[in-house]
Amino acid sequence: MKIALIGLGMVADTHLAAIKHSEMALQLAGVMGRDRHRTAEFAAKATDMMGHRVPVFASVEEITAEDDIDFALIATPPDARKSLVDILTAAKKPILMEKPIERTLPAARAIVEQCAARHVTLGIVFQHRAREASRALKKVLNAEALGQIATVDIRVPWWRDQSYYAAPGRGTYARDGGGVMINQAIHTLDLALWLLGPIRTVQAMMRTTPLHQLEAEDWTGAVFEMENGAVGTLMATTAAFPGDAESISIQGSKAAAHLASGVLTLTHLDGQVETFGAAASTGGGADPMAFTHEWHQSVIEDFAQALTTNRPPLATGASALMAHCVIDAMERANRSGSATQVASA
Repeated sequence: MKIALIGLGMVADTHLAAIKHSEMALQLAGVMGRDRHRTAEFAAKATDMMGHRVPVFASVEEITAEDDIDFALIATPPDARKSLVDILTAAKKPILMEKPIERTLPAARAIVEQCAARHVTLGIVFQHRAREASRALKKVLNAEALGQIATVDIRVPWWRDQSYYAAPGRGTYARDGGGVMINQAIHTLDLALWLLGPIRTVQAMMRTTPLHQLEAEDWTGAVFEMENGAVGTLMATTAAFPGDAESISIQGSKAAAHLASGVLTLTHLDGQVETFGAAASTGGGADPMAFTHEWHQSVIEDFAQALTTNRPPLATGASALMAHCVIDAMERANRSGSATQVASA
C-alpha cells in the first residue's frame, strides 16, 4: 500500500520509521513539504532508509494525480489542513491526519463533515489508543470489571523548554489553535473519552505561567461531569520540570485502574493487583520526540487494514471530534468562569 507524506516537521521521522519497520508491505511513495531544501534533504534520507527512491511532490495535485497512491498522511501544522483536504477529498483520496484536526471546533467539524459528504475515509493519529495497556483497559471497561465508574483523574505533567516555543507560530492560536490542551494533552483527553465516553459539562482555568512566553496556555486545570455519571479532574501543563508521564486514574465500585507510561495497573477492592503492558517514554520531558515509533506504526497499519477491509479506522474523524468539543467547552468555561455544556460531537 502506497503512502504520500505531507508535512515534514518533528513527527515526520516517526512516520518514516513506522513505515520502514512495518511488515505490511507499506511503501512511502513520496513526500511533500513547504521548504524546498529541507524537503529534498528529507527525501534523500527517506530514500536511503527505505531502500527505494522516494520522490518529492511539488504540490498536492501531483499526489492526487497518482492513481496508485492509496492514501495521504498529513502531518502539517493545523493551519495548513483545509486546502489540502479540499483537494484530496475532491480526488477521493483517503486521509490519515495527525492531531488536531484543525484549530477550532467549527473548522475541525467542517473537515470531518466534508470527508463524510465526499465518502472519503478520514483517520486521526491518536496513537495512545493503539497501546497494549490502553486496549487492555478498554476491554476491562467494556466488561464492566471496574463496576460503576465514580471518579476520573487525568494528568499531563509535561515539560517543554522555552526553545520549543521559539519555532514560528508554535503556541499561537493562528497556527496551532491554542497551547497545551490542543497540542499535547489532546492525546490523553482523547484516550479518556475513547475509554469512558463523553464529558457532559466542564469548568476550567487556562493560564500561561511565568515559565514560558507564548500566546496560548501552558497550564490548564478543570473539573468535569461525564455522561456515565462520573466526576473528574484534569490538569495539563508543559511547565512541570523535568516532565513526567501522563496518566488516567479511574475509581470504580469494584476496582481502581491507573494507566501511565504504557502500564495499566488494576487494583481490586479485595486486594488483588493486575498489571498489563510495558513501561515506555511518551515524550513528556524536554525532548518531545522521546517515544517509540511502534504506536504510530500500529495506527498506520490499522488505517491500511481499514481501507482494505472497508471498516472504520481506529480513530475516525467523528470520534476525534469528541476531544475538540471538550477543549472548546474548556475555552468557553475559562472565559465565562462558570460550568459549561460540552457540545455533541
